[in-house]
Amino acid sequence: MKKKLVLFTLFILPIVAYLFFATGVNSFMFLPTVTPSVPELGSWTSLDGKPVTLNDKITILGFTGDNILDRKGNFFNLNQKIYNKNKDFKDFQFVMLAPVGTESQVKEILGSLDDITDVSKWFFVFASKEDIKAYYDQLKLRGELDVHYGSNNVYIIDKKRNLRGRKDKDQYKEGYDTSSPSDLYNEMTDDVKIILAEYRLALKRNNAQRKI
Repeated sequence: MKKKLVLFTLFILPIVAYLFFATGVNSFMFLPTVTPSVPELGSWTSLDGKPVTLNDKITILGFTGDNILDRKGNFFNLNQKIYNKNKDFKDFQFVMLAPVGTESQVKEILGSLDDITDVSKWFFVFASKEDIKAYYDQLKLRGELDVHYGSNNVYIIDKKRNLRGRKDKDQYKEGYDTSSPSDLYNEMTDDVKIILAEYRLALKRNNAQRKI
């Protein structure tokens, strides 16, 4: 019994305290599943021709649309408010689904981001607009893609490919508006912290010796 108490004090209690203080005004201690088991990305490839997987990754998933350069500010908001704070965590990645034909726009965005950060965990994956729409529909969200087959929203996908968000009786949130720095700073920052802390706790329980 004493040994269990010591283990709780050393490992569990600090994580609980971290969750409490890190989440600020957010009262959530657990981030509910909005859509379970979202599909894998299949055979779609990134700029370097390599496949990208959601399995065993904490993923921020987005849909660029074919007007990527018009959303340039959104990518910088996301980079500054979320990516830079969490890019050093193992198994954390950003995946953006982009229509085939937008490769040059993506290269320009990545080039601009590369001037201010390490872009090694930014992945742009290319597919036809029809395939992107079909994939989005499988997420079973309330929102819709716009006429450019994109969205200002990004989504949190956990390591088991569950789309996570808020389903409190007073608030439903499936995505985070990248055009709104306050949405990213106040709500998404809190929710990403919860997901990362959840996996830290799992690793502590398993006596893991590595970072997420």
